[in-house]
Formats: sequence, structure tokens, C-alpha cells
Amino acid sequence: MKTGITMSDIARRAGVSKNTVSLALRNDPQLPEPTRRRLQQLAKSMGYQKNPTVAHLMAQLRANQRPGFKACLALLNANLDPKAFTQHPTVPTYVAGCQRRAAQLGYSLDEFWLHDESLDGEKLNKILRNRGIRGIIVVGLMKGNRLPERFRSTWEQFPCVVTGVRPVDPALSFASADQYTLGLHAFEKALELGYRRPALVLDAVIDELVEGRFSAGVLIAQQRLPASGRLKPFYQIQEARQNLALFRRWLEREKPDVILTLYNEVRKWVEACGLKVPRDIGLIQLEWRQDRPEWAGMNQHNDIVGEAATEMIVSMVHNNECGVPAFPRATLVENSWVAGRTVAVTS
Repeated sequence: MKTGITMSDIARRAGVSKNTVSLALRNDPQLPEPTRRRLQQLAKSMGYQKNPTVAHLMAQLRANQRPGFKACLALLNANLDPKAFTQHPTVPTYVAGCQRRAAQLGYSLDEFWLHDESLDGEKLNKILRNRGIRGIIVVGLMKGNRLPERFRSTWEQFPCVVTGVRPVDPALSFASADQYTLGLHAFEKALELGYRRPALVLDAVIDELVEGRFSAGVLIAQQRLPASGRLKPFYQIQEARQNLALFRRWLEREKPDVILTLYNEVRKWVEACGLKVPRDIGLIQLEWRQDRPEWAGMNQHNDIVGEAATEMIVSMVHNNECGVPAFPRATLVENSWVAGRTVAVTS
């Protein structure tokens, strides 16, 4: 029986990609169990029912068929490091998702570095056309949300999707972790664990890059606390790396009992100030990574972001879309909590 509720309806309600909903409804282990359970419950509450014939057919296709080669896409490294696809702490996760989903859909990926001095828009366009490349996924944009002007003709002539941040010049479609709910959920988790004075430690440049969404989520969550528990964030990351006294003075003034941050080095900072983790202060990583499994934090699922960006660009290719869109689209991917030894239940 069909109810009229589709996976797209569920995705819009949950603020995730259609692919994420599909994975959840198939109980795919690529998604964390809490995310799968949440989306399955949402689908049930909305009255979603699978078409058994279509579901059986799709299961057979997934099990027995591999897609043939369709076309080639460009994977464009926008990071200042030409080796960011393999050596950056974050970028390779996006790349892995792009590669996995492209292979599933029958697309190959050719890699380019945006900061190659020998390239400009005209040269890149010629290479893309000669190789039969139909669309571009931009990965690794970390120092700003503007793309180089010398590639203006590329953005105007090819479909393009950016991962990680919302580009403003040009304004292109993008896929990203939802930094707002990430900050909100991390703060809520800190309160659930019993902490009462959570504080944000974040580079102001990074928060500006995502248009204040990290700090907005935290500031909204702070409204649950009395005024005395609403601590001021610490934004002077670059300066504190040269002068730890700046961080020490903030720590002594605000007296947080748990810190929400993107930086593993903050643990060294608090220990240099004479505090023990988690005995004296907790730490929550806003971008949990597998190479630091001892940390508690939020998994941004940047590989799923990469998958979503790939799905977006393939859709644009199929629909013959190109150029800077009049109405850029956004796909935001949900986060999930990962338990770790840098926090303690204090309640």
C-alpha cells in the first residue's frame, strides 16, 4: 500500500539527504545505529510504507548488478595543501565518501588541485572537455568560502557542488555537516552528562567560514542555563598557540567544566594549566575522528557529506544543469554522538 509519503519527504523533515534516509530504512551499518533508529521512527510516524514490489526489485539490483561506466567527474582539491586528499586530518573523509558513491553510481573521478599555478579557468575547461568530464566536486575549501576568480569561466560552464561550506562567491550548491545542530547537540549532550558550565573554544575564522553556525547552536542551547552558566566562547586560537596566557586567563575567568572544541591540542592547554581530563574538566570534540578514538565528541559523518555531494552532481549532470545556479541547493548531513574517555558523568 502506498501512503504518498516518500523518502524525499522524510529527508526534508529530518534535514538529511535522501540517500541517508535510504540507508537508514535498509538498516545499513554505514550509518550509526542512533541515526538509523531515529530516521526509522520518523518514517513510521509519518506513515511511510515501502512498495514491496519496488523494494524487492531494488534489493535484487543492489545484490546482483554493478553499474556500468557512465561518465567521469572532477574531484577538485581546493585546499592549499596539494596532498590534502591523503594527508589532511579532515579532507580524506570527504574524498572517501565521494569515491565510494561515485563507484556505486558508475562514475570515475579525476583529481585536480585548484591552486596549481599552471591552471586557470580556460586551461582547466579544456582539460575537462578533452577528458569527457561532466561535473565538478570541490573538496577541501577551508580558508574561505570564495573560489578563485581566475576559474570564473569553469563555474559558469560546468555543474559544480562544494563540500563542507556554503560558497558565497560564486554561490554554488553544497553539501555539508549541519554545524548548527552539531553545536546544539554537543551542548545538549554535555548537559545530559551532568555538566553545567559548557564553553565553546573555536577559531573565529572557522566560525566565520560557516557563517556562525557553530556558535549559534551553542548560544541557543545556552538559553537553557541561568545567566551565570552562559559562558563566553574563546575564539583566539591562533593567538593562544603563540601565547597560552590568553587561554589561561579565559579559563580562570569563565571556569568551564567542559569544553566543546575542534582542536585536540586544547587537551594539552588545559593540562598545562594544571587540570586533569576528565577529572577536573571534560572535553568534547566537535569533529570526532577515528584516529583519536579516546575522545568523546560529535561524528560529522563527512564521508556521507561526500556521498551527498556526489549524488547532487550526478543529478545535475543527468538534468543537463550547468553554471552558477539562480537558487543554489544545500544538503545538510546529521551528526551523531560518540562516547569517549574525555568526559565523565558528573550528575
